[in-house]
Amino acid sequence: MKQKIKAVLKFIFKTFLVIFALACILLIYFNIPVLNENTDAKLGITFSKRYAEDIGLDWRAVYLATMDDLGARKIRIPVYWDWVEPQLGQYDFKDLDWQVQEAQERNAELILVVGQKVPRWPECFIPEYLKNDDAKRKTELVDFVRVVVSRYKNSSAVKYWQIENEPFLKFGVCPDLDTNLLDSEIAVARQTDPSRKIIITDSGELSLWRQAISRADIFGTTMYRTIYSAKYGGFYTYPIGPRFFQFKYWMNQIFTKNDNAIVIELQAEPWIAGWTTNQPLDKQFESMNAQKLQANVSFARQVGFPEIYLWGAEWWYWLKFGNNHPEVWDAAKVMFQSQ
Repeated sequence: MKQKIKAVLKFIFKTFLVIFALACILLIYFNIPVLNENTDAKLGITFSKRYAEDIGLDWRAVYLATMDDLGARKIRIPVYWDWVEPQLGQYDFKDLDWQVQEAQERNAELILVVGQKVPRWPECFIPEYLKNDDAKRKTELVDFVRVVVSRYKNSSAVKYWQIENEPFLKFGVCPDLDTNLLDSEIAVARQTDPSRKIIITDSGELSLWRQAISRADIFGTTMYRTIYSAKYGGFYTYPIGPRFFQFKYWMNQIFTKNDNAIVIELQAEPWIAGWTTNQPLDKQFESMNAQKLQANVSFARQVGFPEIYLWGAEWWYWLKFGNNHPEVWDAAKVMFQSQ
């Protein structure tokens, strides 16, 4: 009996050593420098009317400035369900119509993000009248996707549909994931507009991607390099380089045959404790500044994906036009206008 126990313990120890060695090899590989950047990668932004208003800005002025001053021509816009359908069956598309029209006049390309979980905290934006009726919420959500896609499928500005935002990441104030519901949303978008591709997104660092990639025409990864974590005592930088994303995408390609991936959300605003703009400026700049922005874009270009959507244009505007700090906005402007 003792010999058997000893043999089992020896096997477990050897297995642990092999796993540990493989993990170390992968970590070393992930951090081998990438010498080439995809300088042809096109930059875009995510724009949130909701967030612009939350930090006290004139959202229309911010939106126009991103196109007319910054020079962005690829814009991802969340469609907030609770705002667009404030009462069951009653829709208010006025502000979204305006955004689509302004983009169309400037030959800009839009990704419209449709679903219950779309960008910005608290992540899910379910109308109040549906929050206590789970079955009704699911039925109405699929219908909402159909209504939005139907309305904008003839717009020359709309390039892609994104269905939900990081649906497989448990984050935000959201109902539990229902994959059948997600598949129904994707199906109704495809049926309503067969001409456009569907984007499905996932966390770059915290997810395996397989479930998102297998459903997507185009897969979108987020990319956050430095985060704030009370658990780790402050700022924490992920110990991975661009090869981490290349390797993970290659592994998923083997099983899904998906050859279309973009960076849907690149960190370009602070990730700090509490509400960003309520923190002192020096604390905000500790997390994000013009130099970090440029470094993050360089990092994303080393990954090699053809499009990179930056996260935080509203904050750049808030800094420049409300706080006399144009550095981040101006650095972004140089990058956008040199494309």
